[in-house]
Amino acid sequence: MTDHSEIDKVTGTATTGHEWDGIKELNTPLPRWWILTFYACIVWAVGYWIVYPAWPLVSGYTTGVLHYSSRADVAVELANLEKIRGEKMVTLGAASLVDIEKDPGLLALARARGKAVFGDNCAPCHGSGAAGAKGYPNLNDDDWLWGGTLDQIMQTIQFGARSGHPKTHESAMLAFGRDGMLKSDEIVTVANYVRSLSGLSTRQGYDPVAGRKIFADNCVSCHGDAGKGNQEMGAPNLTDKIWLYGSDEATIIETITNGRSGVMPAWIGRLDPSTIKAMAVYVHSLGGGQ
Repeated sequence: MTDHSEIDKVTGTATTGHEWDGIKELNTPLPRWWILTFYACIVWAVGYWIVYPAWPLVSGYTTGVLHYSSRADVAVELANLEKIRGEKMVTLGAASLVDIEKDPGLLALARARGKAVFGDNCAPCHGSGAAGAKGYPNLNDDDWLWGGTLDQIMQTIQFGARSGHPKTHESAMLAFGRDGMLKSDEIVTVANYVRSLSGLSTRQGYDPVAGRKIFADNCVSCHGDAGKGNQEMGAPNLTDKIWLYGSDEATIIETITNGRSGVMPAWIGRLDPSTIKAMAVYVHSLGGGQ
């Protein structure tokens, strides 16, 4: 093999034989400190593999000579935290919702606990600030499908909506188009009537008399004569300009055509009663509670 290297006249260092546009690559050796550090890292890694859990196995992993586990550390810290909270949470669990809001100490505890649990369990749908998203209610306003009192909020958290629990809130928006109850032109007409209830614009040529009649024949049993809704049935108020899925004509047509039946899980059994109570107090304190 021919050696194309040469000694650079300027630096006195051998070249690698590579050249680009007249620029020759020097074969400069790595600094000794860098090489020593590199080998030290290899030795450190081998030691780490031996001392700490490191290698995955078919049905587990190497535990290391120290048998260290960050998960076990977290479990111990959480257990210690629960011991500290334990007595206070017992007091919180024994107090009524009204008494909690009257007691500054219990109220502060409930809000703190509720906020933490909300972030872990509810924020993925309702957002970290509880402002909601399309299809997920904003918990900061005063518009409640199932009621915004402390007891009603706790009921909703415990049993959810259409969750399958025997005590869940149960209702569904009918699919008037998919199930053939209304024709497409009738759906467009009543969709524009619904928009008009909130003072929104309607398409040119819209017939308000026909829209009112279609609404009266198909919608008032849930939403009421004036479209104010019915909390007992989870039917939203159509006049308050607060929309769960959107107020544009296309979205309302989609809702009337295919219906809506969003699900909120039941948290009873997943969270302990004191925690559910704390979350109810927290949600009620966001500003929209009745």
